Amino acid sequence: MIHSPLSSPPLFFIGPIPITAQVLTTWAIVALVYALCRWIGRRLSIRPGRTQTLAELLLGTLQSQIRDTLRTSPAPYLPLIGGLFVFVLCANLSSLVPGIEAPTAHIETDAALALIVFCAIAAFGIRSRGLVGYLKSFADPSWIMVPLNLVEAITRTFSLMVRLFGNMMSGAFVIGIILSLAGLFVPIPFMALDVLVGIIQAYIFSMLALVFIGAAIGDEAPHSLTEDA
Repeated sequence: MIHSPLSSPPLFFIGPIPITAQVLTTWAIVALVYALCRWIGRRLSIRPGRTQTLAELLLGTLQSQIRDTLRTSPAPYLPLIGGLFVFVLCANLSSLVPGIEAPTAHIETDAALALIVFCAIAAFGIRSRGLVGYLKSFADPSWIMVPLNLVEAITRTFSLMVRLFGNMMSGAFVIGIILSLAGLFVPIPFMALDVLVGIIQAYIFSMLALVFIGAAIGDEAPHSLTEDA
């Protein structure tokens, strides 16, 4: 029996909820990232080692990207954008582990990530503009544009899902085909390319989410560049 690439056979059930391999991989990634962050947080030093230096570089880069995009303090947006980037990056690169399929190569994971972004856009927009102000933004520049703006709000987050899914699934298919035809060592250059694609897709996903949030909060966002201590 041939299974659709869009379907994932469940490994077991928790009540009526099917648990698939990518769900287990997702849980493992979340647990490992949490453990790593706790480990780094407990070992902060004035003279940072390589791990702390890398973490500080990542943190500083994310803060700079948020500040440059939104022209405001990155503190309220850093947990979401940083969390999305780190998770998507780890999920994309998890396919390098033998026997592991990247969760982002499955539509369910990407749909869940897109739904998180969709809800975050609305939440930040309402917090910045107020409920009435956020709803009025869909009538900009005219009430005639309300249906189109509503469709845009849905399709732009849908495009996040499709873009990430398409790129990661196609990469997994290509490496699998080459591996089956050419042997073990020939796909290594393609795996290096897959690493680059995984990094780029994580960056694009998180930065597009940031741009969409910026569009939702508009000019109502506070323009203070002061960071929380």
